[in-house]
Amino acid sequence: MPTEITITSVSGATPFDVYICDDPSTTCVYVDTITVANIPYSFNVPSILDGQTSYNLKVVDNNGCTVEENLTLL
Repeated sequence: MPTEITITSVSGATPFDVYICDDPSTTCVYVDTITVANIPYSFNVPSILDGQTSYNLKVVDNNGCTVEENLTLL
């Protein structure tokens, strides 16, 4: 079963480019470009990265500001 990730909040200059990366961000995969209107936003981890115990979620806003958050699955 694929791993689903949900983004519940985001701030910055819209739109936002969403990436999912392995931990420690060696490989990143572009997921989608979203706006605040898309929140909450859910997506499945691409098969190339699925099955790991932790991921790095990277969001880049329209000004190029990057925020990364480590997600650890229980």
